[in-house]
Formats: sequence, C-alpha cells, structure tokens
Amino acid sequence: MFYRRKIILALLQSLDREIDKISLQKLLFLFTQRQKKAEYDFIPYLLGCYSYSLNADLTAMVKKEILLESKTHFKSNITDDFIKALKDDDKKILHEVIQFYGKMDAKALMKHTYINFPYWAINSIKAKDILSTEELNRVEEFKPQNDRTVLYTIGYEGISLEMYLNRLIKNDIKVLVDVRSNPSSMKYGFSKTRLKSYCSKIGIFYEHFPEVGIQSEQRQELNTQEDYDRLFTIYRENNLKKTTDAQLKILDLLKQYERIALTCFEANICQCHRKDLSEAIAHLPDFEYTVKHI
Repeated sequence: MFYRRKIILALLQSLDREIDKISLQKLLFLFTQRQKKAEYDFIPYLLGCYSYSLNADLTAMVKKEILLESKTHFKSNITDDFIKALKDDDKKILHEVIQFYGKMDAKALMKHTYINFPYWAINSIKAKDILSTEELNRVEEFKPQNDRTVLYTIGYEGISLEMYLNRLIKNDIKVLVDVRSNPSSMKYGFSKTRLKSYCSKIGIFYEHFPEVGIQSEQRQELNTQEDYDRLFTIYRENNLKKTTDAQLKILDLLKQYERIALTCFEANICQCHRKDLSEAIAHLPDFEYTVKHI
C-alpha cells in the first residue's frame, strides 16, 4: 500500500475510523503543511484547500473496499494499526493535528484554514459566510492581479497536478494551450480529458493544438542537449514553417485573453519545443508582448 494512503488510514484511526469529507481534506492539508516534503499538494477550490490526488486515492481505496463511502463521510473498513506504520516525524505531526484540530467540525476547520492559509481561500464560495470583513480583505490580497499581456510556457515534469495548477492560478492564466502532439500521459491528471476538466473547474479554458507538437517517434534517443538541439533544428525548419495559421490562432487567443500558457511535458525549457514555438509566435506581426517561462 502506498505510504500516503497509510497516512489517511492513520488519521481515520485517530478519529474513531470515520470522518466527513470536508474535514478530511482540511485535516490532511494541515498535516501536510507540517511535513518537510508534503505527501499531498492542494489547490484553492470551492470550499478552500482541496487535493485532486487525495481524492483519487480515496476513490481507489473505496473501490478496493479499504474505505466505505457515504454521501458525506468516509469510514475505514479495516482495523489494522496504521499509526504504528508511520514514520516517527509523521506520528508526531499526526498527534499534533489531532490534538489541536481533531475536535473541530468542518466549518471550524474551514475558518481556521482560511484565516491561517488565505491563499487557499481565494476561490471559496463559503469565505464570505465564515470570515469577517478584515479576514476577507486579507484573502483578497492573495488573489492574482495582473494587467500585463504575457505569453507563458509551462512544463509538468517533476511536479504534482496541484503544484502545476497553482502555478497557473498564481500567474492568472486564462487559457491553457496544450501543444503536445499526443496529449496523453501516464502522470496523473495530465491526459487531455482530465486536464481540461481540472482547468475548467478553476476557471481556465483549455485549447489543444496538436499540429504544433512533435511526433513521439521523433523524440526517441534524446540523451544529450545536442540531441535535443538537433531535433529542434528540424522542428523549426519543418513544423514551424508549416503551422503559421495555428501560431496566429494562438496569438489571437493571447490578444483576447491576455494571459495564456503553452504547455508540454519537459521542465527544462531548453529541452522542449514550446521554447521554439513561443519564439516563433513572438516574431509574428503585431506581437508586442512578453514571453515568460514558468
């Protein structure tokens, strides 16, 4: 069993093996905030901090009958001692979380997280009912406010879905432009259908331009930067010269929405075609904006 799932079960064990869904998200958020390396990352969502990855684990555990699920609660279906299975540091964190927050109901946990972690409350539909005017104003300070038109690029290699979405949120991205030829991924959350869905839930439009991507077979045997450089020379000479129409459509999206991001896999911008694509768009007529790699 994945270690992160043992943490879920240890938390449930500490709470008589049952908890409401909102409180579970909030308690695990508070738990991970104390970890040196968080087992789960979270995004600001409709009820505050929320983890898609955590929800995926919970769904998998229900299917395996490790957990029982009702409309509002999760209940552990096994009686093993999972607290004993935790690392010493995590046992200490769990004890502190239960001691300080274990008796709070969902509303109290929401208020606590909103006040102490205001960024994660920026999209909450409950904040105005829970927080004072002063507390709401502090949440407002964490909302991204940008008035520049910027063409961003972003890769998802080496980061969680939530870390990726947070980069989009913090940079006030309005449209995510997927420039992969094949928008499927073994990495959770990054295949086309799921990524489009997750973006829509945080107010980001998703567009896919497969024609500006590089075919998978062309990406074999890329072991050195020289290998990548040779590939991108071919890409500039062949693909970019033939896809001006697609590049102009992307530029139109930028003009309309002001903050869009080209996305592909690689973290290193020098090993991804989105660098050459963004530079080609930047050389189109009427491009008077900034390019930024995040």
